[in-house]
Amino acid sequence: MPHRLLASACLGVLATAAFAAAQSGGYVAPRTPWGDPDLQGVYTSDDYIGTRLERPPEFGERLFLTEAEMNERDNQLESRLARDAVEFADPEGRVGTGPPGHWGERGRRPPRQTSLLVDPPDGRLPELTDLGRERQAWARTNRQGAGTDRPTASWEEYTFYIRCITRGPAGSILPVIYGNGTRIVQSPGYVAIQYEMVHEAKIIPLDGNPHVGEDIKTYMGDSIGWWDGDTLVVHTTNLIDNGTGLGGNGGGTPLSDAARLTERFTRVAPDVIEYELTVDDPRTYARPFTARFPIRQEPDYEVFEYACHEGNNGMHNQLSASRAIDRGESTANDLD
Repeated sequence: MPHRLLASACLGVLATAAFAAAQSGGYVAPRTPWGDPDLQGVYTSDDYIGTRLERPPEFGERLFLTEAEMNERDNQLESRLARDAVEFADPEGRVGTGPPGHWGERGRRPPRQTSLLVDPPDGRLPELTDLGRERQAWARTNRQGAGTDRPTASWEEYTFYIRCITRGPAGSILPVIYGNGTRIVQSPGYVAIQYEMVHEAKIIPLDGNPHVGEDIKTYMGDSIGWWDGDTLVVHTTNLIDNGTGLGGNGGGTPLSDAARLTERFTRVAPDVIEYELTVDDPRTYARPFTARFPIRQEPDYEVFEYACHEGNNGMHNQLSASRAIDRGESTANDLD
């Protein structure tokens, strides 16, 4: 994936200042020709790459880094960019099998938040229910990842992530190491959101009609929306049970089909939308919780094709190797 060119440190400081000023209520969002708040554009959460969903315990209830901590993160980013710019690997150094560093994506400056979660105040996920703990344990034991262990039975034992099916509604927008683009397009009565991650898309009607019947379940759920002042509110239900979770790329403890997701998109500056996600899944978590972070328009950012299934050789090779092992074990048993 081509590296996104980083803006200068000055641009990062100005953008942060604009975001803070916008949060104070000094910004008025533009309007579409039919009068709705205009959210259209391509945004990215690249600035929040590396920010954990849950807050490290040492920060307690502190949501923002200190100036000294920000300076340290700035220095780390500069060092990382310098390493990314090296064209050839050190002939005396250790070389892995991954792509060169400049293929990854970086933020323009480190974010101030200590976690994506803002509620509960300690930035930690609420306690799991009994069912949630059972599913968490099962997923850790049985769901195969990108490692070398062969699946216990078939391709069905792999996650939706490894099978290139979906990242789910949360995993499609939460920041990861690449593919953090979100394109918003509006028309009278509808908002369409396209995600760079696994080229997911959803069309959100604003006509006031209820959700589809509860018997219809999908990977991304059923979404309806409305305006709360200048804020687009998107309510999603009808998720497939025991599918994707809230970890990176839809990992973590799978949500149940009782989950209700509420997203809020508020344009707070010419190039910034404040994004908020509240999860209410009483079958999985003891109480609702909320993540919040800005997504930004970045000069020259494009939503690239996400060719995942087309090049999913890892899963194919693991499955074919597993079948070869099965045949070898069967032959050995016959000889015995």
